[in-house]
Amino acid sequence: MIPTDILKTIIPTIISFCVGILMTPLVSHYLYKWKLWKRSARGDQTENPDIAKDFSLIHNKEAELSTPRVGGIIIWGSVLITIFIILLLSFIFPEPLFEKLNFLSRNQTLLPFFAFITASFIGLLDDLLQIFGTGKLFVNGLSRIRKIGIVTIIALIGAWWFYTKLGTSVINIPMGGTLDLGILFIPFFILVVLGTFSSGIIDGLDGLAGGVFTTSFGAYGFIAFFQNQIDLATFCFVIAGGILAFLWFNIPPARFYMGETGVLGLTITLAIVAFLTNQVLLLPIISFPLVATSLSALLQMISKKINPNKKLFRVAPLHHHFQAIGWPAYKITMRYWVMSIILSVLGVIMALI
Repeated sequence: MIPTDILKTIIPTIISFCVGILMTPLVSHYLYKWKLWKRSARGDQTENPDIAKDFSLIHNKEAELSTPRVGGIIIWGSVLITIFIILLLSFIFPEPLFEKLNFLSRNQTLLPFFAFITASFIGLLDDLLQIFGTGKLFVNGLSRIRKIGIVTIIALIGAWWFYTKLGTSVINIPMGGTLDLGILFIPFFILVVLGTFSSGIIDGLDGLAGGVFTTSFGAYGFIAFFQNQIDLATFCFVIAGGILAFLWFNIPPARFYMGETGVLGLTITLAIVAFLTNQVLLLPIISFPLVATSLSALLQMISKKINPNKKLFRVAPLHHHFQAIGWPAYKITMRYWVMSIILSVLGVIMALI
């Protein structure tokens, strides 16, 4: 007989994946009907012909102007509908098994669920402003400064919840004890959330972001399961199931892109899950492709400030650098997936030692 805890993680995950697969044709129909794609393609504004050439190598303007940007709806939509289905089943069939499937709980999943949905809807607003926005303030969506401000507010709420409601100020050092940060836990929490959010620029190639986020949430799901945080583990796997459904249609050629409505919710939620498992210091290992993406963009920015005529990478972030030097997009995506799987497994092993 399969243990109840295993059923609790498997059944909602399968439901989430199936819901995502089934809802995609309808969602995709309206994404194309309403033409929810960018009005202008990305490009570098510099007059340097070498940089302009690099950008022409990596950006497919035709695809950018004809592929919807809000595919992340599939991900958070799958999670929401899965939760509704489980609550409905437990109401119709008040059996212990169906009641056990409910994974929303105050001490494990309420905060990440709130952050996931809130950030996803803010991301959706940003996507819609990029598509339909008018005026100087919103023609290109929410500015980077505004998004950083919004993410900081969400992170501050999360830090307050951890520090006051959950009484958390200690972080685990993998294979090396613990460290009590005291009140410094709050700024540390905010910095980690902002750092993870900055890695959202990985949504630049077909299938890339979906594969990396799937393995990251899967890894933390296993860590939470072995910590007996079954609700949190289920939540992670349900998100992974939704991402896999999205990925089914996002592999080349992508039917739609994740957009801010997917990236914003996933990055913030991943950081919060890392804190809830008390394995936040493993985040750079488990999600190394995200870290490399964010760092490459930061280092490129610094190198341009120091020497405007010399670049550290041909194009940043890192996956576009590989594209500019001649790697085909599918090879970059597959190699990122392989790296993500290997490092996620390593992170899980380190968490269990």
